[in-house]
Amino acid sequence: MNAHWYFDFVSPFSYLQLAKVLRWRDRLDITPVPIAFGAVLKHHGQLGPAEIPGKREFTYRFVQWQAQQAGATLRFPPQHPFNPLAALRLCIAAETTWSAIEAIFDHLWCEGKPGVTANDLADLGAALGIGDVESAINAAEVKNALRTNTDGAIAACVFGVPTLKVGDEMFWGNDATPMIEDWLVNPQRFDSEVYRRIADLPFGIERRR
Repeated sequence: MNAHWYFDFVSPFSYLQLAKVLRWRDRLDITPVPIAFGAVLKHHGQLGPAEIPGKREFTYRFVQWQAQQAGATLRFPPQHPFNPLAALRLCIAAETTWSAIEAIFDHLWCEGKPGVTANDLADLGAALGIGDVESAINAAEVKNALRTNTDGAIAACVFGVPTLKVGDEMFWGNDATPMIEDWLVNPQRFDSEVYRRIADLPFGIERRR
């Protein structure tokens, strides 16, 4: 089955899910798609979890707890949220290979290093075979590719990261990882009456924006 994994390097939940995504490749043909999460939030008129007082503190604690439960090393970068555009563009300049994705996530979320500027990413870029990171991340074709990825994600109804989309099925968040694994074993999971009912549940009230 073909699948798309939408992610942003600003998301620690994307980092935490990556290990599972790499293992799912023996059952799914997964295309990784780096997107600008901020643009997705703007499109939907939403704030990110780290932009809401109270939710920010809980989210960071939840991230660290999930990492500990998974036995994963996680160290927050110096600032969060941070501007992930340079890291996203570096990934695209490195042809969005799984090895490049792992290296960038490790730089930011395992080693806890900054990744906002070309200088922050210079050593990492060299390790990925990109000597001039500044030029690479500012290339028009790289910027356009990120914009195309993000527009495509919005068109596919992606509203958060990480999101795994398999056919018409969409799974959002690292929290949904057990749900994905269950669905891979039983792809008919959502065909029952109870799931059909909630798919068509009418609104009782709608808040005005």
